[in-house]
Amino acid sequence: MTFQRQVSRMLDDEHRLNLQLLGRVEQAFAQAPRSGAARDPELPTLAGAFVRHIEQDIGRHFDFEERELFPRMADAGDGDMAALLIEEHEAIRTVAGELLPLARAAAAGTLDDTGWGELKRSALEMVERQVAHIQKETMALLPLIDDLLDEGSDRELAFAYAAV
Repeated sequence: MTFQRQVSRMLDDEHRLNLQLLGRVEQAFAQAPRSGAARDPELPTLAGAFVRHIEQDIGRHFDFEERELFPRMADAGDGDMAALLIEEHEAIRTVAGELLPLARAAAAGTLDDTGWGELKRSALEMVERQVAHIQKETMALLPLIDDLLDEGSDRELAFAYAAV
């Protein structure tokens, strides 16, 4: 899908990068055993990338959408879709809050076998929630943003998002 506005393209690019990381996380954790003996030595590195994704991308991306885009959607009569996306953001933030300390410990190499089992469960839940959410945004939010924003507001929001 080709988007016309800078904001839609920026968010779509981010979605694509996130989907790549989420795919790697899903593959690695779906195959990872619960015990430490046979664990892939690359998992701590991947956990570190996942930590950065959770700490930086989720908050920045969600905050921008909630502050700048969802109110515009509601004003245009798409408040139900905005409310649904906000609910999903809240659910993803909840899982991220549970996942983050485990992923940090995994990245540092200090997570025990019990923690690895919980990290695996949480990571796979996060992947499932985020992939479904990104698909909704790609199919509903981004085309709508193309229609809602004029050239000036698109430029202003694109600069604001890039500066965060």
